[in-house]
Amino acid sequence: DVLGSRGLGDVYKRQIMEDLKQRKKNLIMFPLGTVGRDMIYYLFTSCIITFVLFTRNLTNAQFGAITAIVVAARIFDALNDPIMGNIIERTRTRWGKFKPWLVIGILSTSVVVYLAFNTDLQGWSFVWFFGVIYFMYSITYTMHDISYWGMVPALSTDANARNQFASRATLFAGIGGTLASVLIPMFTVGDMAIGGSTTVAYGKIALIICIIAPLFLCFTIFGVRENREHTDAPPISFKKIWTTITGNDQLLWISLIFLLQQIGNGLIVGGIGSTYIYFDFGYEGGLFSLFSIVGMSVTAFLMIFYPAISRHIKRKKLMTILACISMVGYALMLVAGLALPSTMLKFWVVTVGYALSNFGQYGYYLIMMISIINTVEYNEYRTGSRDEAIITSLRPFLTKMSSALIVLVTNLSYIIFGVTKYTNQISDFENECARNLISEQDKIMAIDNVIAGIEPGKTLALLLCMVIVPCVLMLLSYFLYKKHYKLDEDEYDRICSEIAARKEAKA
Repeated sequence: DVLGSRGLGDVYKRQIMEDLKQRKKNLIMFPLGTVGRDMIYYLFTSCIITFVLFTRNLTNAQFGAITAIVVAARIFDALNDPIMGNIIERTRTRWGKFKPWLVIGILSTSVVVYLAFNTDLQGWSFVWFFGVIYFMYSITYTMHDISYWGMVPALSTDANARNQFASRATLFAGIGGTLASVLIPMFTVGDMAIGGSTTVAYGKIALIICIIAPLFLCFTIFGVRENREHTDAPPISFKKIWTTITGNDQLLWISLIFLLQQIGNGLIVGGIGSTYIYFDFGYEGGLFSLFSIVGMSVTAFLMIFYPAISRHIKRKKLMTILACISMVGYALMLVAGLALPSTMLKFWVVTVGYALSNFGQYGYYLIMMISIINTVEYNEYRTGSRDEAIITSLRPFLTKMSSALIVLVTNLSYIIFGVTKYTNQISDFENECARNLISEQDKIMAIDNVIAGIEPGKTLALLLCMVIVPCVLMLLSYFLYKKHYKLDEDEYDRICSEIAARKEAKA
């Protein structure tokens, strides 16, 4: 009996050691998988409109149709998430429920994205093609995106380990997105454009990224081992989703506040920022890459120190500080745009202003994330049910809804301000260069002449749109949060204590 128990103990110890070894491997392989995914995400969602603007000659009606397609597709994408999640939950294969959809999703996404950036179609033919491609992307990307993030709970039941997986995956996702945001503008616009034209450059960049993305995801597919215990997944109840959301007043308020803040926060990176930089400082992708690097680098401070800051400064007070920092940034951008000539001095003042405004906006984003999560305990306090999955699913839903509205605001601004008049001319020269009808040098000179001929009012309108609108929406979200969001630190602690007391009374 002693030997038998000792033998069982040895087996148990070996199992624990193997589990720890696999967890360490998972902590490396799982986050590596998303680097390429987020590069392909940035390429399609953040660059597709810029690609269309500078490689296609479109009428306002055609550009309006493209705007409607993007908005509709992104709303469809948001609504598609719970459906895809339920399909994945019900998948039963020898490879588990996640990995088959990772493979199908990333390969089909790569094909769709490659085709999107490698077509010679123009006019309404391109618009129809674009519509099919965009909806296909919404479907295919969701397959591997829901599968990837849905795998986190299956990697470990330990809360600390889950936090490690989520934080590392978020970090590597940021690395992929940042690399793409820096390199794509640099090698698609201006003197460093691959192949000498934006048309050719985007096609080749798409090919490279569409190869890289599946290769990176192989780390997850072949290197990660998840828990494959199958349980019956309950069917989605849309009534339950609706009643949970509408019955939680704090969730409704924070959802509205988060949506407003995200629309303002995304306008600069959604396309207006790059178009403004090209119009005011020259058709050079390296400048926008530099603008992005400086503007986004400040968020690294908050990524590292936000937990420590939040322990010493309460959220509503911190929001006031962050709002002031952002206001200084927006003021710098506005004053520079109005008072300084288009020199590198003006560029740097605008860039520093963007960095300050982005610092405050990113701090708001972190506060909003926590505020949404805290409504879980509020829901449990009021109804006795946590409904975590429903409440936390609102964050990606609202992010996609905000991205749809960002596209709408951006593209309507382009039409109203007459931006397409100039981008159509640039597109013609880019396509002529791609077909070897003119030299790269002639193309650059011709585009420089187009940029020089842009009316100052057009550039100023873009600046006002990327400064005034985000500033107003941020202030609106600030005042709504201060007035209507009641779950500050003290109230949240009281609710948690009350929940604990109820559970203790039942025990």
